[in-house]
Amino acid sequence: MKDPAPSRPARLADVARLAGVSAATASRALNGSDRGVREANRVRVLEAAKSLGYTTNIAAQAVARGRARGVTLVVKGMPDDYANPITAGVVSATQRRGLPFTLILAGTAPADLVEAVNLVRSHRPEILVIAGGRATDDVTIPALVEALRRYEAEGGRAVLITQEGLPFDTVAYANRKGGYDMATTLAGLGYRNFAVVSGFKHGITQRDRTEGFVAGLADAGIELPADRILIGDFNRDAAYAMTGDLLRRNVAVDAIFAVNDSMALGVLTFLRDTGDPRRVAVAGFDDIKALRDVTPSLTTVHLSWEQVADEALELAVSPRSDSPRTRVVEGHVIVRESTPPVVS
Repeated sequence: MKDPAPSRPARLADVARLAGVSAATASRALNGSDRGVREANRVRVLEAAKSLGYTTNIAAQAVARGRARGVTLVVKGMPDDYANPITAGVVSATQRRGLPFTLILAGTAPADLVEAVNLVRSHRPEILVIAGGRATDDVTIPALVEALRRYEAEGGRAVLITQEGLPFDTVAYANRKGGYDMATTLAGLGYRNFAVVSGFKHGITQRDRTEGFVAGLADAGIELPADRILIGDFNRDAAYAMTGDLLRRNVAVDAIFAVNDSMALGVLTFLRDTGDPRRVAVAGFDDIKALRDVTPSLTTVHLSWEQVADEALELAVSPRSDSPRTRVVEGHVIVRESTPPVVS
């Protein structure tokens, strides 16, 4: 199809006229709907749109429908290597569905997340995904729940990638099981003297992974003293410092479990920088892509970030249920060079 280049942006009516269909048919074809659109007509509409250089007027659609098409992801302030796999997974899932994508980075304070949700409400996207853990001492949770309820009452769909417990559709990780499986795996490799780099005192993710690890050791007949559970910030630099504090105490330790890979990298880096003669095994949790460039390769709990994102969007586009739904994604331990079997 050929048509003279217009002096103004092409309109839906121009596409419909060139394709020889009604404006309603052209609209459904361009929006991905197969309701009442014959395949031959759909192809003609897409060819006409391409020929005319037509782009959908998203702002006009939002006015007409009362809501902008697409997905907005809100990521709380957290280490980049944690946020990136979630963001990449959601971007990939939205691209497969042909949905526009917007990313909003909230601040590090709990109240910042509530502010971010209210900002999203003003933009009126169809789908809101929030990624990030919660803390047991977070007093802003009631305000967050209220903001999300208002967003859904206005026609949006909210899905959380986090822990269970809030009254919204949620994709959660099997954190406790992952910690348990890591403990039994390391015990099976022959390790007996452990420490845990656990991160924030009140973080639910950290708590669940740590408690699962402690339970796994207990079932293997190993007791973990309380002073071997290290509390601090949830990032690489904090883990680096905590590892130094631990080893300067001359604690007998042959394996350190960090509850996320960012902190595990901090542990590995400290051991490399100091040239500590003690051979200490290191394990993490998440299996972030940055591990591909790490030596020794890190033993970790692998999580499928694409599955997490797909589960979240599937919940968002499916019919509403009478009560919130939870999908739990389990990981599995991958043993690598950082935890070689203990040789007697």
